[in-house]
Order: sequence, then C-alpha cells, then structure tokens
Amino acid sequence: MRYTVVMILLIHIIIALCSLLVSGLNLARPSWRALRFTYGLVAATLASGTYLTILHPAHLANVCLSGLAYLAIITTLAGLTRHKLARETLRP
Repeated sequence: MRYTVVMILLIHIIIALCSLLVSGLNLARPSWRALRFTYGLVAATLASGTYLTILHPAHLANVCLSGLAYLAIITTLAGLTRHKLARETLRP
C-alpha cells in the first residue's frame, strides 16, 4: 500500500509539473491542440490529487491550498492562451 501511494504521488507531481510546462510553452506558441492537452493534464492532476486526498484526509488543508494555487496558475495561463488564440482567429 505504501509503495502505491508513493508512486501515485510521484505521478501526480510529474503530471502537475508537465501541465505547468505545457501551459507556459503554449502561452508562448499558442495552439488549440496544446490547450486541449493542458486540459487533459489538469484533469489527470485533479483526479490523482483527489485520490491521494481520499487516501490521506489528514493533510486536507495543505492539499487544498496547494491545489488552489495550482488551479489559479493554470487557469490564468489557459485563459491568456485562449484569449491569444481567439484574437488570432479573428484577425483577417
């Protein structure tokens, strides 16, 4: 059981870091495909985070603060990217 939790935590961290990296790169070179990929990584991060929280509810306050900060950053980056893409689409 302990091994499983450690592996899920490691995967959770890797997915979260990858989503931040992809989202940041997507802001520099926006594409709809990368934006959808970012959404998938965010969903995977939330799913693994929820599972880890269910396994260890004692760390709920710390997890919630970290998760909210992560979501705020990702939402901002995705929103800026979406705005750039929409603006490019409207250009003649």
